[in-house]
Amino acid sequence: MEIRNIAIIAHVDHGKTTLTDALLRQTGVGVEGVSMDSNDLELERGITIYSKNAAILYPSTGSGREVTKINIVDTPGHADFGSEVERVLRSIDSVLLVVDAQEGPMPQTRFVLKKSLELGLKPIVVLNKIDKPAADPARAEEQVLELFLELGASDEQADFPVIYANGRAGIAKKNLADESADLTPLLDTILEKVPAAGVGQENLPLRLQPFNLAYDNFLGRLAVVRVWEGTLKTGQTVFINSDAKGSEPRPERRGKEVFNTRQGKITKIFTFNGLQRVEAQEVVAGDVALIAGLSDIFIGETVCDSADVEPLPAIAVDEPTITLNFLVNNSPFAGREGKFVTTRQIRERLERELEVNVGLRVDFSSPDASKVSGRGELHIAILLEQMRREGYELQVSQPQVIFREVNGKKLEPFEEVVVDTPSAYQGAIIERLGNRKFVINNITTHNNSVRLVLQGPTRGLLGYRNQFVLDTKGDGILSSRFVEFRPYAGEITKRAVGSMVSMVSGKTLGFSLWNLQDRGVLYIKPATEVYEGMVIGNTSKGEEMSVNPTKGKQLTNMRASGSDEAINLVPPYELSIERGLEVMVEDEYLEITPQSVRLRKQGLSELERTRAKRQG
Repeated sequence: MEIRNIAIIAHVDHGKTTLTDALLRQTGVGVEGVSMDSNDLELERGITIYSKNAAILYPSTGSGREVTKINIVDTPGHADFGSEVERVLRSIDSVLLVVDAQEGPMPQTRFVLKKSLELGLKPIVVLNKIDKPAADPARAEEQVLELFLELGASDEQADFPVIYANGRAGIAKKNLADESADLTPLLDTILEKVPAAGVGQENLPLRLQPFNLAYDNFLGRLAVVRVWEGTLKTGQTVFINSDAKGSEPRPERRGKEVFNTRQGKITKIFTFNGLQRVEAQEVVAGDVALIAGLSDIFIGETVCDSADVEPLPAIAVDEPTITLNFLVNNSPFAGREGKFVTTRQIRERLERELEVNVGLRVDFSSPDASKVSGRGELHIAILLEQMRREGYELQVSQPQVIFREVNGKKLEPFEEVVVDTPSAYQGAIIERLGNRKFVINNITTHNNSVRLVLQGPTRGLLGYRNQFVLDTKGDGILSSRFVEFRPYAGEITKRAVGSMVSMVSGKTLGFSLWNLQDRGVLYIKPATEVYEGMVIGNTSKGEEMSVNPTKGKQLTNMRASGSDEAINLVPPYELSIERGLEVMVEDEYLEITPQSVRLRKQGLSELERTRAKRQG
């Protein structure tokens, strides 16, 4: 059976997962309502967070034609999860670059295409969502070609095949005028353009490389691997070589004894059929499989059948851009809701995360805090959300960008931002981003919509996304990608509001909040338990203000019509993890428990805060 290995890559919400689901349904290995987005967080947010494997057989058995196995890897589209894409691209032979026929190439399109072109892959371009009323496939195709040329694609890579698709309806066409009822044109193009994997490699010495990890309660650690050469069999003794060229000391190995070459035994092998894993006795060169038995295997290592086989190149990913501290929760409400609350438990959880999250870095050198570095606020927020659902309770400091010093110059990460907005709001966006040191690179108009392309420091984006939603009244789309480290852009004044801090502990009352809501925006509602030093809202004038949210109305025996006012409370701006990371300031912690997200001052009493300011 011939094998084809492809990854589906795109910007967020351009239809990768929908297209993959449609391919599974057409080939008989997927059913309506079953999606590649199987994780709870993915289902809630409607985005792909983790790369996942599936396999289809085409043509389907019984068609009378030769059956080909197509291994598909669905990848995330958000820039914060770019490390998931980078490692997947090393395990496949071609990519389907999915582009929205209305929006055209976006920041993450550039990122994933750049990575695939650097690896010498020849993408197949899928212009998706051609059913949109404002879709313009011809314009999108021209923009994609410009992007290929801009990224230095070879003549062979720039001569890419184009498929027009409606993933939701399960339709693909080679030409817009063609009639089509399914995705057969796309599948035929994959067979035609993607080289068969592993041809002539079956009899070579075994070499395979893990690009993803999983865990099973009965089998222990599992590794998703691409077999590059040879044949792997159940029960086979193998050697694991971590001394790959270009590899760096692994953060997950810190403090542990490291062996460049070690031995292990394969206990189980699984291949993929649809979304299911099927046990197999052997797997040959070119295939993607799931293996068990290697309890200390890591992503990017080389597994071979001899200790002296040359290892495969290491899987390298881009460095993190932001960092923050994970600390034990020491607020007055600490330990009420969480099961795992100690420093040791938090560190053990972060060590486990490092094994599978290659874009994460953790510094355990401080006894009080773990310094966690990631690719963006969403990257960190997803980790925190997972931890709270598992029963962890902790607090984190304000995210800060990572600075570098090269030849005596201070460098910081810069982002490219693409904004699609109704033209009425472009002035407010340009003004706000201009104040945050962003510079306009390009402005294009299409109908009543404007696309702004700007570049500026990552610091300028921290805390801006919620303001962007307000400025565009929810009609704007903001996407960003990391560009490179550039010279420090200078001081940025971002926060125009101050913190409203509770000066007492107790339960909030509607009457008190009614009086406070005129001062700014509240984060809490009536009957919420608060403690001294907890941030309950922000003040519109910009100064920090200590307030009493538990104060009730003064009761008297006098009653008269008109003297009693009706209380009309504005709905609070309730904090989620992402919102908290955006609105917090340097002297605050975000307290995260299984049921609550609270913002608090590092010094809970006013005396502690005053003392800290004097010392600072």
